[in-house]
Amino acid sequence: MYIFKEIVGNEAQIYHDGGYKNAEKQRALLCDWNAPYNLEHFEVQPLQIEYNKKWDKLTHSQILGVLANSGVEISSFGDIINDEEDNWQIFVKKDLTDFFIRNITRIGRSKVKLKPISRNEVLNVADDATSKSAVSISLRLDAVIASAANMSRSQVKESINNGNIKLNWHVVQESNIIVNVYDILSIRHFGRIQLEKISHTSKGKYRLEFKVWQTKKR
Repeated sequence: MYIFKEIVGNEAQIYHDGGYKNAEKQRALLCDWNAPYNLEHFEVQPLQIEYNKKWDKLTHSQILGVLANSGVEISSFGDIINDEEDNWQIFVKKDLTDFFIRNITRIGRSKVKLKPISRNEVLNVADDATSKSAVSISLRLDAVIASAANMSRSQVKESINNGNIKLNWHVVQESNIIVNVYDILSIRHFGRIQLEKISHTSKGKYRLEFKVWQTKKR
C-alpha cells in the first residue's frame, strides 16, 4: 500500500479496507478526488464459521488450507481471525460469498457452515504488537535483523540461506539489501518486524524504532 501511494502521489485518492481495523490483507480503492466512497465499495464480506465447538477445534492453518485449495485465487479471500472463545471468521470477496458457502462445508474433520455477518458482528481483534527500539551499525537487512531480533550476523545469514526471511512478503536471498521505514521483515520462528522510524545516534549509528509481532509458541 505504501508503494502504491508513492506511485499515485496526489493524482488520485487511495483508500483501503480488509473488513476490520488493522487487517493484514486489504483491498484498495483508487478514485477521483471528487468521488465519494463508503465501505460497500470494497466489496468485502465477513463470514462466521459455525461448527460444534464442544467437540471440534479449528486452527488457522486448517482454515487457510481449505480456503487456498478451494479453487479460487489467494486474493479472493482476506484475513482469518478468532477470539479466545474459539469463534472464527474469514473475509472474502463479496461476489464469491455464495461460492464459499456452498463449497466449504468441512474443515479438517469438522463439519462447518459459513454464515454471512455484518461488520457490526466482526470480532474485536486486538493488535498484539509491541513497540521496541534498537541500535544498528547499518541499514543492511542482516544488520537490522541482528539488532532488532537479537540474533548474530551468522544466524541471520543462515536464516537467509534457508529461505526463512522475507522482506515485504518476498523471500530474500541477499543480506546487503537496504531496508527503510514501513518495510516489514518476516523471520521464521521469530515473528514480524515493521520499521516505524529511523534516526541517528550521537555516534553515527542508526536508532531503529519498530513494532514486533512475536510468533506465539504452540
